[in-house]
Amino acid sequence: MRDTSELTAAVERFADRLRAAPQSRLQRGAAAEGLGLARELAVRAQRAEDPEREPVVMPDAGVFTVADQLVVAGNDLAEILRTAPSDSHGGELSEAVRLVREATERAGL
Repeated sequence: MRDTSELTAAVERFADRLRAAPQSRLQRGAAAEGLGLARELAVRAQRAEDPEREPVVMPDAGVFTVADQLVVAGNDLAEILRTAPSDSHGGELSEAVRLVREATERAGL
């Protein structure tokens, strides 16, 4: 089992910043950045869980739900990677953490 705490902590920090951001900041791109990341993490989780199935795209549920969508997608991916055999999905965990950090920076949060 892998330690996925770095991924879940990074996702939680970004989600907390999205929740605390004013509506104007969310509408100027922070929410779109969060949704893009949530969608990417969700697709990665789905592919890791079932590579044969076409991933379902996470819907846009509005700027005030993006933080929750991000947490769900990030936790799903973390759980799949945590329980995966150690020789599978090489580098996926560090790549996911990098994606979260970069999205947080682009969102200006």
